[in-house]
Amino acid sequence: MYRILVVEDDPGLRGVLVRGLQEEAFDVLVAADGAGALRGADPSVDAVVLDIGLPDSDGRDVCQALRARGVDAPVIFLTAYDGLVDRLSGFSAGGDDYLSKPFHVAELAARLRAALRRAGKNPTVQAAGLRLDPARFVLEGPGGEVALTPTEFRLLGCLMAAPGTVVRRRALLRAGWPEGAIVTDNTLDQYLARLRRKLRDAGGTAGIGTVRGVGYRYA
Repeated sequence: MYRILVVEDDPGLRGVLVRGLQEEAFDVLVAADGAGALRGADPSVDAVVLDIGLPDSDGRDVCQALRARGVDAPVIFLTAYDGLVDRLSGFSAGGDDYLSKPFHVAELAARLRAALRRAGKNPTVQAAGLRLDPARFVLEGPGGEVALTPTEFRLLGCLMAAPGTVVRRRALLRAGWPEGAIVTDNTLDQYLARLRRKLRDAGGTAGIGTVRGVGYRYA
């Protein structure tokens, strides 16, 4: 999955962004200020969502500092201001896109995927002749392409990332749903049943096996 660093000082909005982006199949890291952004923007981060109005600094200054450190991950600014001068100053600071508040998380997710494609970032998971495409939520195999929902993508990605390894139910629940979501065992079982069918449709030679009392294994 793409790893996104969200830098937002408002705890309410930060929580909304984390939950929404997780539902869109992003792996999300958070920071509440500019100092945290500079600490958190390590090489594993694929993109940064950066609020301009941070308590300790201007987000544009933070972006310039990231660029000076060699961080080339796409940066999308969040701001309450939408004037031409504001947008131009954000681009001049090294930003890749600009989203004014209020906005819908689905639009932010779409802009992130577009920025990641432009940057040539396309982390994929491959195992047993199948490939997960995170840009399109597609499972590719000898049988063709099979569309996945965001939840199916997260669950299958968790299993395919460690083929042959038993993944416990609790780990799958954490991977599939945002923190705090109420998910029954039956719901997880239904998703895994659908994924087994989609693996067959894609022509995969591996499947999702049940290890009784422990969890599940992609092999």
